[in-house]
Amino acid sequence: MTDISGKRIIVTGGARGIGEAAVRAFARSGAAVVSIDLNQEPGEAVAAEATEAGPGTVRFLHGDVSDRAGIDAIIDAAVDHLGGLDVLVNVAGIQKHAAVHEIPDDLMDRIFRINVYGTVYTNSAAFRHMAAGGGGAIINFGSESGLTAEPNNATYGMTKAAVHNWTRSVARDWGPSGIRVNAVLPYVVTPMYTEFRAALTPAELAAHDASTAAQIPLGGRFGDPDRDLAPVLVFLASDDSRFITGQLLPVDGGLISVR
Repeated sequence: MTDISGKRIIVTGGARGIGEAAVRAFARSGAAVVSIDLNQEPGEAVAAEATEAGPGTVRFLHGDVSDRAGIDAIIDAAVDHLGGLDVLVNVAGIQKHAAVHEIPDDLMDRIFRINVYGTVYTNSAAFRHMAAGGGGAIINFGSESGLTAEPNNATYGMTKAAVHNWTRSVARDWGPSGIRVNAVLPYVVTPMYTEFRAALTPAELAAHDASTAAQIPLGGRFGDPDRDLAPVLVFLASDDSRFITGQLLPVDGGLISVR
């Protein structure tokens, strides 16, 4: 059975969605967790609830992954609190659609700063602590969008393609230091996806659901973050995955394949 009891874990984007599912799963598995997010009130609520449920503990820290100096300081504080660092799970990210012939500069800058720079900043900060501590595991978040063409989603897709390449590259650089780096490509229901569905017309929603049913072999729908994704994250955080690094791992019911 996968065991992460006692692991010291940082989760970014832990206030809701996938990050929230990760925080709760790690706490249920007995880990000591620090959750970092810009959304303070829900982040604190999730941390308190996960700690009360136990047996692990969660502390919330307010932080912005796109601010290099700021996130360096927050991760230093998290590591001081935890007494070391075994795992970083960098969930924090945003997605916005825009017509590809007129992508606003401010939108492009924001998506790249959070999705790409945030990955580089958090990973690099974690590396410094893990290298000094003898190793660890980093879990990044890629996307099917970084592998295929999607209408009006080129900017987001570019950022996730960058995350994929970064993950594979630093896995080679940091492997000799005992640090594993992998990326998960999830297709699960999140608040962002729920908001997307709510914005569709009845005809658009029917077309979307028909397309999803045809494209996802296992169940024909998006997965559940607690049931379908969280156990994968626990596995990647554990020593059971000690010989896996530099991989892009879809958790999507069979939607895509990765080479």
